[in-house]
Amino acid sequence: MASVSTYLNFPGNTEEAFNFYKTVFQSEFAGEIMRFRSVPPTPDQPPMAEADKDLVMHIMLPILGGAHFLMGTDAVESMGFKVVFGNNNYICLSPDTKLETKRLFDELSAGGKVEMELQDMFWGAYYGSCTDKFGVQWMFNCDEKV
Repeated sequence: MASVSTYLNFPGNTEEAFNFYKTVFQSEFAGEIMRFRSVPPTPDQPPMAEADKDLVMHIMLPILGGAHFLMGTDAVESMGFKVVFGNNNYICLSPDTKLETKRLFDELSAGGKVEMELQDMFWGAYYGSCTDKFGVQWMFNCDEKV
């Protein structure tokens, strides 16, 4: 089922922040905390720093009775990310189909900036991100199984 969620970037304290949100919203994490150590190495990326491997790659917390998901990651500086006020949140769309994902991505990125082209990812989703012409940041994560 299609959904929308809020995605937050933190400078290395995602787990601490989400443990706080967990108590505030009286909720439990949906699934396990995914760590950067699960990212497979690629030839075009330098090896990951040992200190970064236990940082949070992805975490998800249902809030408001599961009507909305708060998700987050540690924006790892050694991988080229730097959190500054204004780039620390995304609207994350999870359309039902790759076709709808592509349509939304193309229309929202028109006149804006593509951060990551849509592509099949190692976690099994069709994923990409962009900033629209108004400066709003969008993530797309489609789990359509073809």
